[in-house]
Amino acid sequence: MFKAFLVKYGEIGIKGKNRHLFEDCLMDQIRFAMRRIECPFEVTKEQGRIYVEMMDSFDYDEVVETLQHVFGIVAICPVTVAQKGDWDQLCKAAGDYVDEVYPDKNFSFKVFGRRGDKRFPKTSMELAADLGEYLLDRFPEMHVDVHHPEVSLTVEIRDRVFIYSISVPGPGGMPVGSNGRATLLLSGGIDSPVAGYMIAKRGVKIDAVYFHAPPYTSERAKQKVKDLASLVAVYAGPIKLHIVNFTDIQLAIYEKCPHDELTIIMRRYMMRIAEKIALSEDSIGLITGESIGQVASQTLQSLRATNAVCTLPVYRPLIGFDKNDIVEVSEKIGTFETSIQPFEDCCTIFVAKHPVTKPSVRAMERSEHHLKDVIDELVQTAIETREIVVCE
Repeated sequence: MFKAFLVKYGEIGIKGKNRHLFEDCLMDQIRFAMRRIECPFEVTKEQGRIYVEMMDSFDYDEVVETLQHVFGIVAICPVTVAQKGDWDQLCKAAGDYVDEVYPDKNFSFKVFGRRGDKRFPKTSMELAADLGEYLLDRFPEMHVDVHHPEVSLTVEIRDRVFIYSISVPGPGGMPVGSNGRATLLLSGGIDSPVAGYMIAKRGVKIDAVYFHAPPYTSERAKQKVKDLASLVAVYAGPIKLHIVNFTDIQLAIYEKCPHDELTIIMRRYMMRIAEKIALSEDSIGLITGESIGQVASQTLQSLRATNAVCTLPVYRPLIGFDKNDIVEVSEKIGTFETSIQPFEDCCTIFVAKHPVTKPSVRAMERSEHHLKDVIDELVQTAIETREIVVCE
């Protein structure tokens, strides 16, 4: 029945003279997402419309689910494609569509006519009125309701005739890659995968940095983070994950710095390292999953102290969320069950018993001075020995 899908976008439509750049980016993302579909397909663009046309038999649910993971798509309309012929042929194609899609004809409807090909002899209004009359004659149990129809049947006249009435919601947002590149500090918790998802939804290409602390954190903890990156990559596209061995840095901080400041000082060095990696990858920002007041390291004073070491902007999409908000998104995108697996990351292993909640930048700098003889070499070694994997 269905041989193609009309992909509808939202914000892209108001991009003016740059709209074609966003459309092309969306088409590239659709092609990438559809690469696992066994059926050959074509992605085409025509007068503000993007179509995914299937060349052979295919799994309808698989294609729809795949398109529902492509940011930039607000709706997916399965389409019947007919050749332009005489009026009788067009009416029959529309009637056959209604007959197959709606076995029970007891509903109200309205026809929307769109005449993309201005050579077609009927105007859009005439097309809708005359086709509605044909459908009423063929299916007398149907009735017209132009204000609140139960079924809205659209017939578009272009090089071919496109007929559709079903609209499946897409994820919205902007196509990944249309708004630059940023680097996510990814842990094994609930928050950071959600933060990555939300920034990717705004069209940002994501890299990620994970801080590993063997033997205090296990290989299973590292695999958990790889799994989370792969789950986010379903929406965000392939994620280059940088795995940094942070053990020696943490031990040095633990040995030389006040224990109530451990978490903040570790966060400051994580931010420093993540920024160096981001700059090497042409990222123009950092992303964290922090939310104001959620833990001691996320008070306004703590966030100020960690921000102070960065020159790149730090994006915190969850900053005003409470935990229930974050959990709701993580369940929606499928990361929650992986995030709650009991494999601790380096932050939880070295957490202070009584962490400072209102650190000052000056106090942190004084404490970090105790590391001056070793820290530069440790940071450089951590960056140079990092493991890089691509998660998709």
